[in-house]
This record gives sequence, structure tokens and C-alpha cells, in this order.
Amino acid sequence: MDFNKCSDETLIDIYRKGDEAAIEVLFERYKDIVRKKAKAMYLAGGDSDDLIQEGMIGLYKAVRDYDDTKEAAFKTFASMCINRQLINAVAVSNRKKNIPLNTYVSFDMPAYPDEDNETRLVDILKPESEQNPEKLFIDREYSDSFKKKLFDRLSSFEKQVLQLYMEDNDYRQIAMLLGKTPKSIDNAIQRIRAKANSIS
Repeated sequence: MDFNKCSDETLIDIYRKGDEAAIEVLFERYKDIVRKKAKAMYLAGGDSDDLIQEGMIGLYKAVRDYDDTKEAAFKTFASMCINRQLINAVAVSNRKKNIPLNTYVSFDMPAYPDEDNETRLVDILKPESEQNPEKLFIDREYSDSFKKKLFDRLSSFEKQVLQLYMEDNDYRQIAMLLGKTPKSIDNAIQRIRAKANSIS
């Protein structure tokens, strides 16, 4: 089947049935739209790549949440999701930029105010060698939990790409090692980032 001739809705259906190649075609199809929307906005303290990444996260959420029984055409829904993600990113960035200079944070304040935990900010900011071994264990457990959640969402191809990427290989090296094009590696990295950002 030539995925390039498939409608967006058909590609989403194929992707949801387990074929990762279908979402690669969608990512490729919408990449220019995401770039144009990102260029039209300004991300304070960031760059256009940050906004493009946010736009791709919006696109991933559109693929994940699209319901053809409720929504209009996917293109309309995707455009709305991408816009929402970009607007939210710019709003968050502007809030950070506009914090008054006289605002300060005490390093003695609780690091986790919503939890029954006595850890202070200063404890987190200490070099690892000075940190409490129990705290290091909890942090490592959290990190391991995040990695497990992420790996559970990745396809076998995405897992291979992520492993090689974490070993400091660039897109071209990963493409060569896996016998793929750099473009397909770039698309896989975009999907991995989107999935990572969707983990709460």
C-alpha cells in the first residue's frame, strides 16, 4: 500500500492498528504546516526549533485524540491542536519572562509542597556526592519509572533509535546503523519526544 496516497484519516487508522510507518507519513505531511505556524509565533528565551517541537507535540496529540465520529476532517482538528500547543507554549514562556526581578525563592522552602516530604530546594541543588543516598534512590526510581512508561509507549524501531541517540550518535550515524534514511530517524525522534512529553 502506498501510504502517500492514503487520506489522513486512513493513516491514523493504520497507525492505531500498529503500523508506525503510517504516522511517519503524517508527520512528514504536516511538518511544513507546523513550521509555518511556529514561525508566526515568538517563543521568548527560546528558538524556532523549540516551537517546531511544540507544534509536533500538538500534531502527535491530534493523532492520538482524533475521533472521526465527533470531529471534522483531521486537518481541521490537527490545526486546532497544533495552534493550541503553540499558544500554550508561548503563554508559558511569556509568563516566565515577565516574572518581576524582585521575585525570589527561598532555598529553605519545601521542594515538594504538595507532599508530606521535608526535602528542601537546597537539598536538591546539592552536588550528588553530598545528597542523601535515600534521596538519590528515590530520584533514580522516579527516573526509572519515567523510562519504563516511555519505553512501554515506543515501537521496537523507536526503542532502537532512542538507545542509539542516548549513546550520542547523530541522525546520520543512527540511519547508517539501522539501514534507514536520516529523515525517518528525524521523524522517529520527533515521535519519541512527543510521547515523552505526553507522559504526566
